[in-house]
Amino acid sequence: MKQVRIMVLSKRKIKRNLFIILFSFIGLYLLISLYFINHFLFRTEINGVNVSLKAHRNFSNIISKYIREYDILIIERSGETEVITGHEIGMKYNNGISLHRIWCIQNPFMWLSSLFKSSKFYIKDLFIYNAELLDIRINRLNCLNREIINPRNVDFKYINGSYEIIKEIDGNKINKFYLKKALIKYISEGKRILDLDKMNCYEKPKYTASSKKTIKTKNLLDKYVSAKITYRFGKDTETLDAASIHKWLKVDENLDVIINNNDVAAYVRELSKKYDTVGIKRTFLTSTGKIAELQGGLYGWKIDRNAETEALINHIKKGDKIEKEPAYLQKAVSRYGNEIGDTYIEINITKQHLWFYKDGKMIVQGPVVTGNPNRGHATVLGVYMINYKQMNATLTGPGYEAKVTYWMPFFGNIGLHDAPWRYRFGGDIYLRNGSHGCVNAPLYLAKTVFENIEEGTPVVVYEE
Repeated sequence: MKQVRIMVLSKRKIKRNLFIILFSFIGLYLLISLYFINHFLFRTEINGVNVSLKAHRNFSNIISKYIREYDILIIERSGETEVITGHEIGMKYNNGISLHRIWCIQNPFMWLSSLFKSSKFYIKDLFIYNAELLDIRINRLNCLNREIINPRNVDFKYINGSYEIIKEIDGNKINKFYLKKALIKYISEGKRILDLDKMNCYEKPKYTASSKKTIKTKNLLDKYVSAKITYRFGKDTETLDAASIHKWLKVDENLDVIINNNDVAAYVRELSKKYDTVGIKRTFLTSTGKIAELQGGLYGWKIDRNAETEALINHIKKGDKIEKEPAYLQKAVSRYGNEIGDTYIEINITKQHLWFYKDGKMIVQGPVVTGNPNRGHATVLGVYMINYKQMNATLTGPGYEAKVTYWMPFFGNIGLHDAPWRYRFGGDIYLRNGSHGCVNAPLYLAKTVFENIEEGTPVVVYEE
């Protein structure tokens, strides 16, 4: 029984001691808190000034002393530095700030937590300065007055069939607006080290080697120069590949790939000059066994420059590897020899005679009457082709209107047709009573040609 009593007394003593310790701690905590009613907490910073454990009443003196010694170190990208002092910009403590508002920024009962966590406060307009003096000092900064290297976007270099990325240039050009903005912020907050690079005060390239669009642009360039277009011109070929294509490509400031349309058009124009055959000199074995030199006319190959330029640009954009013929405005029968082939109309002006061959076999021949050269209506010489054929046409011109059964034009309103108003053909009729330029044929001749001819058939007109 006595032992139980002793245990009860012991527990009461422990509780009493615990209460004493607790109340002692609370008392001590409150006592220390009373100190912080008039003092800043541990690890306290206001606008860059360390005021830890400082009395509130000394705040103005502490800030004034800090301003007298204040300067800000400016660090450039190159590592060079310079200093702006508070004195140079007329920096002062704003004694119009309510001190009571400053003292109330902390709860004195939170002093214990301040041992483990720092507190940084910013009070607007705590520091004031002369804006004009700041502008003057900024304008004198070395970083704004040395030789400027402008930033440059990432670039691309063509090497052996593909493109390499050329790293961007950062340069050293300061954005004055951002520099001033950063300085005002740092001065207001009492900060003393301004790293221009970290505060984004430099003008930067819009695109760098790590930009997503850089990779996209490189891939597009590589795709374009991978194109290989082989043009066929009979037995001859012309191949366009990266060696030429890369010269036509440009990357603009937004990293968009531009194909120079003028360069593409110039390439097509050169193909046209080289392989178009309209009006070229041709040798021709006549039906009388003589060799005639033909020149002029509308017959031959002619590239459609506009259509082929557009087509070629699309081939490049798709990276096509193809063989093709260019787009043509018109084609000849073949690319070989004189290109006339073995189906054609032959008209000998001197002999006033016409022959028509189909697949190398003469179908029909006969006398004709051509244009009157003495009246300025001579039939055109050279190689042409039948534009179309039409039955029962009415031909009109200055002072005449004629109905014909078979109409086969080959040069504008000049063509081959029957002439029911004539009773004789051949000889030298054309010198006295020739046509206005057309080839007049007897009905049987015009009919046979009409029934066997197709649009595009060559028409050879020559003089001996």
